[in-house]
Amino acid sequence: MRRKFSQYSLYLFFFLIFGNTVNAQEGLPFGNEIAAFLKKDTSNPAPKNAILFVGSSSFTKWTDVQSYFPGYPIINRGFGGSSLPDVIRYANQIIIPYHPKQIFIYCGENDLAASDTVSADLVLKRYKTLHKIIRKALPDVQIDYVSIKPSPSRWRLEPLIVAANKKIKRFIKSDRKATYLNVHDDMLGIDGKVKADIFISDQLHMNAKGYAIWQKIILPYLMQ
Repeated sequence: MRRKFSQYSLYLFFFLIFGNTVNAQEGLPFGNEIAAFLKKDTSNPAPKNAILFVGSSSFTKWTDVQSYFPGYPIINRGFGGSSLPDVIRYANQIIIPYHPKQIFIYCGENDLAASDTVSADLVLKRYKTLHKIIRKALPDVQIDYVSIKPSPSRWRLEPLIVAANKKIKRFIKSDRKATYLNVHDDMLGIDGKVKADIFISDQLHMNAKGYAIWQKIILPYLMQ
């Protein structure tokens, strides 16, 4: 009887913890999406020692990312049109608990698009904060930053994108377990302008051709 009571108490404890965590997301940006991830992790736990993709909508919309990398256990935690402060806010919910062996980050583009006051230096500062949070909690994890992409709808931001990419690339060189992946340049045509045929109708998010470019660049860096 005592054993059954103990098991019941344990189940109740986890239920209350999960419920409180989900409720805590309410009212926060992207709170519903984060709550959905937490609910999914409760009913169908993510694999340990997997490869985590986290960041903004270019990952969110890569819904078939696993099919691009067969044989590699992928956890996709891209959410909405998130910026770096959003990923920082939820790092302890959708990054650290998975204990992945490798993390791919795509974020920073929405930071630049959000306001004319956001500079390349500010994007770097925000990325450093996220990087350090991850490194402190997971000292041995491989961190791979996917460069900010160009897009027709945000072509006016191209100088800022190039500047932010350079600064983040320089910072990443200081961490021997981190890599900068340049997807930006392969998305440009021979005329130096972004390829229009690799995007869907909004001219911001990629189609299969665009993701094929990313696949080619990311694949050699995936850890077995």
